[in-house]
This record gives sequence, C-alpha cells and structure tokens, in this order.
Amino acid sequence: MGLFGIFSHNDKESEIKDYLENDAIVLDVRTQEEWNEGHIGTSKHIVLNLIPLEIEQIKSWEKPIIAVCRSGSRSGQAAQFLAQNGVDVINGGPWQNVAQFVEEK
Repeated sequence: MGLFGIFSHNDKESEIKDYLENDAIVLDVRTQEEWNEGHIGTSKHIVLNLIPLEIEQIKSWEKPIIAVCRSGSRSGQAAQFLAQNGVDVINGGPWQNVAQFVEEK
C-alpha cells in the first residue's frame, strides 16, 4: 500500500465513524446467500437490484446510510444511486469494515 492508500483508508474509517455517530443505518446490498453467511446484526438488507424499487422506503428512514457489500463494488453502485436520489449516503465498502465500529444492540 502506498502512502496515499494509508490516508484514504484512515479517511474512510473516519467517515464511517462520523456516519455511525450520526445514527446512520447500515444497508447491506449483498445477496441473500451472502447475508446468511454473516452480517451486522443491526443492518438492513436490501439486495442491490431491488434498491430502485425500495428507494421510497429507504428515504422514509430519514437517516444517513452506509452502504456495504462483500468488496465495495456493489455498495458503491448503491451509494451512487441513492445519492442521485437525494439520500445522504457513503460507500462503507466490505461489511466487515463497518462491523468493527458497530456496537450490536
């Protein structure tokens, strides 16, 4: 990892922590099979291809969103779509990135 990679990793962690402190909802966009293998207990699960159909429900939560998946690719797509539709959202990347900062309730 290069010098700039270190900064971007720390920035992402800081951004995730900031969102969680602001009562963000973790939105897992992986498949049902992936979800069943493990997930953040407090997260919401909506498979990526269903996000457009569920946009009104997501907006109704009226909270910031941290999108997660397995690698960060699908959550990036979800975050882009949600942002284009007026949702305050970040791409949290792999769900384990966010899980380390979440206190299970």
